[in-house]
Amino acid sequence: MPLAVLFLCTGNSARSILAEAVLNDPVVGQGRFIAYSAGSHPRGAVNPFAIEVLTEKGLPIAGLRSKSWHEFEGPNAPHLDFVFTMCDEAAAEVCPVWPGHPATAHWGMPDPAAVEGGDDRKRQAFRETYTVLRRRLSHLARVPFASLDARSLATRLREIGRS
Repeated sequence: MPLAVLFLCTGNSARSILAEAVLNDPVVGQGRFIAYSAGSHPRGAVNPFAIEVLTEKGLPIAGLRSKSWHEFEGPNAPHLDFVFTMCDEAAAEVCPVWPGHPATAHWGMPDPAAVEGGDDRKRQAFRETYTVLRRRLSHLARVPFASLDARSLATRLREIGRS
């Protein structure tokens, strides 16, 4: 049974969307995961540069949308195995109580949507974010979850977030 992962950001328009798409890629996630993303204050639209980078990389964009983290709380929400915060603002907020008491970690990184300058500079920021996320998620896909206790798993997840 695939492990369910939720990536959180405040706006759910860039980093968390990229992470969702990358982990759902069978090459990266190896079919071991179902990834979701959400935001505490969703922007309501996916950043066009995120869509552009995912399209460039050959990843599907159908179904990607900016949504509230409230979709993932309560009795009808999907069971979650992991929740990763992607931005410092989301990490500092009081999160809902997630069904299943998932393992959590903060994988903070700069917001490519906040980069100023021309479109080429913004594209480059999104490409760099994609590259970091792909590396982290490739490491996540290789974690031997069944052989780790909760403490070792928490340590491993934090280490991946620093990679």
